[in-house]
Amino acid sequence: MTLAEVCILVAGLLPIVCAGIAKSRGFGKPRREGGFDNHHPRAWLASLEGWQARAHAAQMNGFEALPLFIAAVLVAQHHQAPQNTVDMLAAAFIALRLGFIWAYLADHANLRSAIWSLGLACCIALFFV
Repeated sequence: MTLAEVCILVAGLLPIVCAGIAKSRGFGKPRREGGFDNHHPRAWLASLEGWQARAHAAQMNGFEALPLFIAAVLVAQHHQAPQNTVDMLAAAFIALRLGFIWAYLADHANLRSAIWSLGLACCIALFFV
């Protein structure tokens, strides 16, 4: 398995990590006390505020970014791009996604958007290596 393929797995797991962060304050509490409501999870998530709401938004954005990243890695590998370049761009995407999540949670909107743009650039570059 190449590093880029490992990065696909990591990219698929990052939104789940964000979901856990978003739900973390509700774990262990009864629903009547604001705990996570697994009967109506979308409504519960929609009621979140602050960093929890931003963690949920980061989760959704992670799932939105995933198809392009997977396609980009697979296309690059299908066209036999230099594997070290593919690995480097895939690893950079993961590092940028981690920075994106941090910036989202810390409410650094402009930085978050800049990091998102760099991640998109990595995906586009993978199509042309």
